[in-house]
Amino acid sequence: MSVRVLRAADRTPVPWKNGGGLTREVAAAPEGADGFDWRVSLADVTADGPFSVFPGIDRTLTVVEGPGMDLVVGGEHHIVDEPLWPHDFPGDRPTDGFLLGGPVVNLNVMYRRGRTRAETAVVCGTVRLMAPPGGAVLALSLDDGAVLDGTGTRTGDTDAQADGTDLRLDRYDAVLAQGASPGVLRTMGQAVVVTFSDV
Repeated sequence: MSVRVLRAADRTPVPWKNGGGLTREVAAAPEGADGFDWRVSLADVTADGPFSVFPGIDRTLTVVEGPGMDLVVGGEHHIVDEPLWPHDFPGDRPTDGFLLGGPVVNLNVMYRRGRTRAETAVVCGTVRLMAPPGGAVLALSLDDGAVLDGTGTRTGDTDAQADGTDLRLDRYDAVLAQGASPGVLRTMGQAVVVTFSDV
């Protein structure tokens, strides 16, 4: 079992693939590989413009801050103005994003078609996190003060305890688990939970 806590403060902004903005990677697998099976990131969008094209990749976009976007995917308009509503689209079709009323922060989930399946859900309150066999589960807190119960062994974070104590997650902190359940996440508001499984 592997459980990692991924702190928002540790993320370094990097340019988009097309140079049109900045993104902060939350997690990816395989880690450090040229090609990923899946990737989760947060992006600050402050202006209209094209999205990067990712051949063979499917995407789920969730607006976590701001009024929303008009996504034009392959010439079709998709109004993404419902708060915290995941929206799926193919990452290899030409896509442009137009802000509906100001800057937004998007949570982007990308996964390789035919190899990985990703299910994205926004949850409220308490949820037991479960990684499917051979897969992974990632939960990203949208508010300060979420608590992950003391189940399991955690690595990669100085706050992570293996002695059964609870672990606090603040806004945009995440926990990533592979091979088992990391326990129960109790949010003060909402969290985004992404489950990855093999096709």
